Amino acid sequence: MNPRAPRSRVSHERWLVSYADFITLMFAFFVVLYATATADQKKQAQVSESINSAFHALGIFPSSASKPGATPEPPNAEKPSLPVNVSGEDVLAAAAVRQDLNRIQGGLTQALSSQIADRTVSIQMGRDGLVISLREAGFFASGSATPKPGTLPVLRKIAASFASTPFDLRIEGHTDNVPIHTSQFDSNWELSTARATSVARLILEENLLPPERLSAAGYAEFHPAANNETAEGRAQNRRVDLVILPRSSLNLSATSPSTPDRPWRTITEGN
Repeated sequence: MNPRAPRSRVSHERWLVSYADFITLMFAFFVVLYATATADQKKQAQVSESINSAFHALGIFPSSASKPGATPEPPNAEKPSLPVNVSGEDVLAAAAVRQDLNRIQGGLTQALSSQIADRTVSIQMGRDGLVISLREAGFFASGSATPKPGTLPVLRKIAASFASTPFDLRIEGHTDNVPIHTSQFDSNWELSTARATSVARLILEENLLPPERLSAAGYAEFHPAANNETAEGRAQNRRVDLVILPRSSLNLSATSPSTPDRPWRTITEGN
């Protein structure tokens, strides 16, 4: 045996090669998991936002629930549950309703821009539908239920904005909290109901909408839009609201546990 011949050396570090391969595979595996989880979160956020928008349009959830910066609810607060009869078709229908109401709101904002500037008309999205408020100062004399002559052109524009859609119109009379007692009206109930039915009658006489799409309700002072402690607030509360709302088959607000019951109202159907 040649003492100078090189000896064969046995490497004790071959395990590092397998370990490095294993670490590389684990890294790739977790990168794929992370990418998949991130994509799912984006999809879930989009689906959640679409569902929330649809339900907010119909009053199932309060509109403040999805607003950034909204005050979080206490951990033990009871959250409203979805109605068990809400299906995917209802969600799609609600989203379509919201889109149509937004389109109508944009058109009316332009058509009634002068009245909005005069602060005799205001337009906003409510929990039941699109609300067009006609202030007393622009459409009624104090204590009277007879619409002023300028009311009809405004009603024509409002009716034309959704006449071709499957929406109904609920006309709501509201007053401030100052009691009224005249030879014609004994209380704010009578005044608010008379104003609502007067507007409904005007719409029917002019054939602006068919009778089956109309209803009129009087709420007196019990659903104020502003504080009755100030003159400006009382002026805002003396109003007739025209609510453009979906048919009963699409209106799910009645199933929401957060929907308050009306204390009392007089309803006159258009038929």
